[in-house]
Amino acid sequence: MDTIKKEKAQLMFKLAYSKKNWGAKYDRLEHFKRFQNLKQIVKELSNKGWLIVKLKPDYTGISLNTKYKKEIIDFIEKHMPEFREV
Repeated sequence: MDTIKKEKAQLMFKLAYSKKNWGAKYDRLEHFKRFQNLKQIVKELSNKGWLIVKLKPDYTGISLNTKYKKEIIDFIEKHMPEFREV
């Protein structure tokens, strides 16, 4: 499986389920440093509209776009089948 897709799913899973970062609820980008391809993932997901990136004075915040909730959940389930129906 494509490593980037797996990492995208893991990042969105963390935002969606662990931290409940949907809509205007942001988490600091630096909390996701463990992802090797973080810059690329953030760029691709924000271009797709799934990720909202907010530049704050002292940090960059990221959150999932509720407009694409179904697509995001489907993507997570497809690329992380072990977490289906969490």
